[in-house]
Amino acid sequence: MIKKTYMVTGHQVEASYTEEEVTDLFMPLLNQLTELKSQTENRVIVFLAAPPGAGKTTLSLFLEDLYKDNDYPYTFQAISMDGFHHRNEYLDQHDIERNGEKVLLRKLKGIPESFDLQSLHSHIKALKTQKTIEWPIYDRMLHDVSPDTQKVDADIVLVEGNYLLLDKEGWNDLHQLCDLSVMIKAPVETVRDRLVKRKQRGGTSEEEAVLHYERTDRVNGELVMSHSVEADLTYNLTLEGRLIK
Repeated sequence: MIKKTYMVTGHQVEASYTEEEVTDLFMPLLNQLTELKSQTENRVIVFLAAPPGAGKTTLSLFLEDLYKDNDYPYTFQAISMDGFHHRNEYLDQHDIERNGEKVLLRKLKGIPESFDLQSLHSHIKALKTQKTIEWPIYDRMLHDVSPDTQKVDADIVLVEGNYLLLDKEGWNDLHQLCDLSVMIKAPVETVRDRLVKRKQRGGTSEEEAVLHYERTDRVNGELVMSHSVEADLTYNLTLEGRLIK
């Protein structure tokens, strides 16, 4: 078992992967990305999509570490789409209709409508044309987009997020901007506890965390699972928390 600790949007997160996951899934993926890069002078962009709580963020960081630990000829960087949440000020001033009622976006934060899709799209296009860009990041301690940004300049860039492969109007042309796509499939019931505990780490009570899961995370997970375009590679999350093909 390989164990790592990462700081993810202001929280310390533990991650562990088996030797089989590394050998059977991750190394072949990194080899494939390296081969893609060897065939082009352009930056290689890979999307990693998954329902909330499926472990895509920690996996993206682990893949970055794994790439750097091996003798590859290129640079690799993992980034997240979470920094493209609309700021809380915007979410507090805009609403969406749910079940015949208008609900503030702030209460449903995390749904596709709470993201600045136009900005996300333009930044991904910039990845394809600019050597270095500044990428927004999200801070779960602030519960808002951070005032800081992340410099992105690697040869291979992995972007992770729930909706990168979403097959809905406005979102369904994003996948055309990547060179390779990966999806983690995870039935929502397998990640419920993870999501509730993650919300509690941010200072939310258990009752509020469960309510948020039912109102937002569960709905978002079902959306990702049922309305995403087919990925080039698919991993499945088992009940034990392991990834398999």
